[in-house]
Parts: sequence; C-alpha cells; structure tokens
Amino acid sequence: MTVSDLNSDSIYITMTGRSVWALLNAYYAVLRETQFRPSQIIIVSEAEHAGQIPVVKQGLKILSDGYGFTPDVELEQIQTGDFIEAGRKISTRIKSGKERGSKVAIDITPGRKALVAGALILIASRSVDHVFYLQITTTDDAAKPYMQIPLASQQLKDFSATTQKVGP
Repeated sequence: MTVSDLNSDSIYITMTGRSVWALLNAYYAVLRETQFRPSQIIIVSEAEHAGQIPVVKQGLKILSDGYGFTPDVELEQIQTGDFIEAGRKISTRIKSGKERGSKVAIDITPGRKALVAGALILIASRSVDHVFYLQITTTDDAAKPYMQIPLASQQLKDFSATTQKVGP
C-alpha cells in the first residue's frame, strides 16, 4: 500500500451476502491491516438483502470514523441472482473510477457466488488495484465482530495481480 492510497480518490466496492459480519469484518481487516482508506464505498446488494443495508451503512460509518475519515456510501441494488447486472454495475463503477484516476478495491468476502462471479468475469479486463478477501479457517462461531474472532484464524488476502498478500 502506498501513501497515495491515503490521499487520493479511492473506491471500495463490497457486496452483501448472508452475513453482515462478513462484510463488516472484511472492511475492518482492510482498515486495520492496510493503508487503504476509501473516499467512496459502493455496496452492491441483491434485493433479498435490502434489510441489511441500514445496519451495514451504520457499521461502515462506525469503522471509518474510528480510523478518522468519512467516506460517501452508495448502494447499487440488483435483482437476486442477476450476476450479469451485478457485473455491469460493478464494471461501470470501476471504469468511471479509473477514468478519473481513482484507486479501486473490490472485496469479494461477503458476496454470494452469483455476485462474485459477475463481478470478476466483467472486471477481468479492467484494472483494479485490490481484490480483497478475508479468509477464515472456520465459520463456527464467526457471526461476531472481527476482533472477537481469533486473528490466527483469519487472513486478509489481496488477489490483485499488482500486489502481494496482506497480513501475517
């Protein structure tokens, strides 16, 4: 991570899934283990997860405030299971961000397979700066905050071609 990640326009794209904790914990891991501080967060959510959005936004705000910054948070809602629509919306956001010189990170941790597949298929030709994934060795008793899960059982990974593994 470079100092420019802290000072430039940057976008963090994440997805809702079955667990709000997966989304919030992955974001917390990115903040704790990297210098990436997004100026904008885009939540891609399937219609069936619309009820999670207020909690997700509140959690993202609390975590960001704890690190001394306040990103804009936007929602991209799609129909459940529509990976083509998800891919198009994510691809459009990446393209517009890159065109204005933004650093772009996408977190695939919380997304369901349809969302992740759609995102990765259509961004394969786009340049993203980071593809974050918080790997956890067990999902037993994992529905709780990041710092309440043993750090030894979690590892933040960055699958982008331009960076190396993050974390221990």
